[in-house]
Amino acid sequence: MSDSRPSNSSFETILTHTGRDPDSQFGFVNTPVYRGSTVLFKTLADLDAQQQRYLYGRAGNPTTEGVEAVVTALEGAYRTKLVPSGLAAITIAMLACLKTGDEILITDSAYEPGRKFADGFLEHMGITARYYDPRIGAGIAELMGPNTKAVLAESPGSLTFEVQDIPAIAQAAHAHGARLIVDNSWASPLYHQPLALGADIVIHAGTKMFVGHSDAFAGTISTTEAAWSDVERVRTLLGFFTSGDDAYLVSRGLKTLAIRMAEHQKRAIEIAAWLEEQPEVSAVIHPALPSHPDHALWKRDFTGSGSLFAMVLKPAPRAAIAAFVDHLEIFSMGYSWGGYESLCLPSKIDKARSAKPWSDPGNLFRVHIGFEAIDDLKADLAAALDRYAKAR
Repeated sequence: MSDSRPSNSSFETILTHTGRDPDSQFGFVNTPVYRGSTVLFKTLADLDAQQQRYLYGRAGNPTTEGVEAVVTALEGAYRTKLVPSGLAAITIAMLACLKTGDEILITDSAYEPGRKFADGFLEHMGITARYYDPRIGAGIAELMGPNTKAVLAESPGSLTFEVQDIPAIAQAAHAHGARLIVDNSWASPLYHQPLALGADIVIHAGTKMFVGHSDAFAGTISTTEAAWSDVERVRTLLGFFTSGDDAYLVSRGLKTLAIRMAEHQKRAIEIAAWLEEQPEVSAVIHPALPSHPDHALWKRDFTGSGSLFAMVLKPAPRAAIAAFVDHLEIFSMGYSWGGYESLCLPSKIDKARSAKPWSDPGNLFRVHIGFEAIDDLKADLAAALDRYAKAR
């Protein structure tokens, strides 16, 4: 994939120019959707040599490679692979580091489908998964055993938003011969650089911020040079491939990522600060707020924040939760985030924690701030909080 960017380009320039090669596309600005399984060889010698740029559609095409080039540049990675979903990125990354008899340490704040994969599929393979306090930092060294070959971090977690000390965890993992995998979906590489902080593999649920329009699934895996061959081997063996159609939607979303992230950040912080002042709200959990217990760590390792945060409302029965969400007019309920639409989702995580149980008696809600007018969003939440108070 051609890349004529000036050296030391900004993120905005990378997003605009990397992954495109108009000279190879008859001058068209965007790389088109490549759909195809069969790639033709002209001669038997070509077939034997296996030196063509593309041998079979499952290995990639110009559309998928364009996305990979952009994310590689953003993450400062050796290479990146585009896969069908964020969960696929997690599973490939884990399997690239582990074999039967090995162990992985997983943050207790990890994305729940990845946790289910570890407790189900990995356990079936004879791989042990143990969970650790997201705020353990350098203390994770005490959990490392002779069979610990990987550590999975998610900073911050996408439900409870603990910020993890990635440099300290990386140092401990490497001292024991383990690799560190970091889920960077929340901040994106624009605001957080795990590889520069010591991670070996960075994964994204590209479905969220990269796509940005709630209309496609995608995942990315970016690695150091040392970790790349294992990731690509596992991906190839499992047959994970993203279609040209979905890759095009990721490419489209990436073009506006910097603008969207800046706007998401500004709006989310304003709403979060406003919610802190509301009487029914007992806590707002957003790392960019001074009230967050990991705010200093966030300021050290991040340059910005995402669209997603949580709030805890005062204890109330289920009827109050229903009164809050059932009559929202602008916010909707949905499991994903990162799109243009605002979401508010009640979350029960007591059964999804083991190392650091969630003990707050209030009701937890995950909030994603989209692009509706701020005053309209506040009015919708204010009405919902009023209904909640009356039902409480």
